[in-house]
Amino acid sequence: MKVTNQSSSRRDFVKKMATGAAVLGSSVPSLLTAQDAATEHLITRTPRIGPNDNINIALIGAGGMGNADTDTALQVPGVKLVAACDLYDGRLADAKRKYGNDLFTTRDYMEILSRKDIDAVIIAVPDHWHKQISVDALTHGKGAYCEKPMVHDISEGYAVIEAQRKSGKTYQVGSQGMSSLGNETAKKLYQEGAIGQLIYAEGFWARNSPTGAWQYAIPTDASPKTVDWDRYIANTTKRAFDPLRFFRWRNYRDYGTGVSGDLFVHLFSSLHFIISSNGPNKVMATGGLRYWKDGREVPDVLLGMFDYPETKAHSAFNLSLRVNFVDGTSGSTYLRMVGTEGAMDVTWDDVTLRKNLTTDPMDTFLSAKADEMDKALGARKRMLPPAEAKYRVEDGYKGAHYDHFSNFFTGVRNNTSVMEDATFGFRAAAPALLCNDSYFGEKTVRWDPEKLKLL
Repeated sequence: MKVTNQSSSRRDFVKKMATGAAVLGSSVPSLLTAQDAATEHLITRTPRIGPNDNINIALIGAGGMGNADTDTALQVPGVKLVAACDLYDGRLADAKRKYGNDLFTTRDYMEILSRKDIDAVIIAVPDHWHKQISVDALTHGKGAYCEKPMVHDISEGYAVIEAQRKSGKTYQVGSQGMSSLGNETAKKLYQEGAIGQLIYAEGFWARNSPTGAWQYAIPTDASPKTVDWDRYIANTTKRAFDPLRFFRWRNYRDYGTGVSGDLFVHLFSSLHFIISSNGPNKVMATGGLRYWKDGREVPDVLLGMFDYPETKAHSAFNLSLRVNFVDGTSGSTYLRMVGTEGAMDVTWDDVTLRKNLTTDPMDTFLSAKADEMDKALGARKRMLPPAEAKYRVEDGYKGAHYDHFSNFFTGVRNNTSVMEDATFGFRAAAPALLCNDSYFGEKTVRWDPEKLKLL
């Protein structure tokens, strides 16, 4: 990653920040020029992967997310799809039409894992199967890319971590924003002290469409003949066939993890990456089912509050997250970090840094002039605008999803670990899952993010 400045070097920008701070901190009212107040930088990506070796992959779970993952994965040089698994026959037929009639398809994912020609798998199944398929894939010597959250329940995380350790294979959780240029830029700025000491952070995600709220279409041919229902519920509550619970699985607690497991986990992943955090030690959640009263068992509005303890990487701070499926600002997503010297708004494609404008406490001249003005105005204080810098990706950026798969396949090729491995993935999943425990149990949950256990 490289950051370039369209109007000046970073050194000049920092100098302008300091100059503007001194001017606005003095007793003489002044304004920053447009150039000083908002400097724009381009974030670029240097290609870092080439088709050194071909990688054969298989897709396990050929639904919407599985197809999106596969489409992105196949853009990476040297990657070929050779097999697909799903429990609905219609998706397997669609996969053959889309990816080629020679594609091997099956309902049994173990047939995928037993093939010697498959190097890695994409696991894009409902959450309640993440742990078992991840463990089985690693045990069979496959690299594994598993959609977030890594597990359905915190009790399952340890098995995935151990399977990765024993196998030595590359395992990556699919919070694709983790690898974005936006996150990498924010991490660099944070490490350079751009916002000072972190005090507070917040994140937001909203949707207002039926599909965004998990009202997925039900195929007209859905039946016990076309869906392997018994295999689907083999590890959970036994029920008669219900197409809603199969095709709209996110709405039900036996299979999904609600808005926290689907969306909060992205925000946790980004935050933990940017500030090198292991997670919170206190979790509280509230919310409700306010709009989508369609039989779902999970809230469509959720508010989470989290206490992060002081560590070597960051100060103690508070985090608030919110998700709703009704807000007209559908698609709005951001992570904001507020520090003692400024704040950052972070998305996967851009970062906005706002610096607090203060004077150097050792500048005796400015202090004296400020004292004079304070006496004249009766110690009246002024509200000052922050200096602002914007960082955005350059045109042609392939996106966070592509970067995430590039990182994964680099790990598979070199048989090395990646940033969002099983341990990182568990630390992002745990507070999201504990949100559900707090919400449904109407309680505060305490968690040890270092030892990965409930307190």
